[in-house]
Amino acid sequence: MRLIKNPEERRNEILNAAEILFVTKGYTKATVMDILQACNIAKGTFYYYFQSKEEVMNAIVMRYILNGESAARRIVSDPELSAHDKIFRIITAQNQPDDRKHGLIEQLHHVQNVEMHQKSLVETVIRLSPILAEVVEQGIQEGVFNTPSPKESIEFLLVSSQFLLDQGIFQWEEEELRKKVETFSHIMERVLGAKQGSFAYFTRLHFPHQA
Repeated sequence: MRLIKNPEERRNEILNAAEILFVTKGYTKATVMDILQACNIAKGTFYYYFQSKEEVMNAIVMRYILNGESAARRIVSDPELSAHDKIFRIITAQNQPDDRKHGLIEQLHHVQNVEMHQKSLVETVIRLSPILAEVVEQGIQEGVFNTPSPKESIEFLLVSSQFLLDQGIFQWEEEELRKKVETFSHIMERVLGAKQGSFAYFTRLHFPHQA
């Protein structure tokens, strides 16, 4: 008897199989046929959920972004945490070690996938900006931040960090990256009107072995 799966389960099954293929075989080399064989599904089933391999990749990336957004919202909803605690935990949650995620990001860094990579960066900024802006507003109430434009400040900080600190784009040497991260910590303090040294944990998060 053929097992009938609910649509969400089947969709995630396709995404999981495709993600493994994209990481192990490479996005460019992996084909729709590879995905069909990995899932043991018919071509019609695949095209019921996705129109192309590109759409599958976009869905996988979006799933990571949505998971990151959900994690950030859970942290922000905790009334026991201070603004700095929330920012620390949100950054930590977004940078959890994950070999498959790292492998997927490596695929996005390939020149032929640049448009997809740009879309993922834009989506990340759009979804995290209002959440982090809420944290900044809390920090203003706590007296640890002082900025007239929380959302706009966060947007500029997110865009600059997502781009300049992306090793797949710039491939900085470790010392170069460390200096940029330290400088970014100082910029965060100035933009958000925070006490000098209060964002030192941003550098420690990127270089825990040097803490």
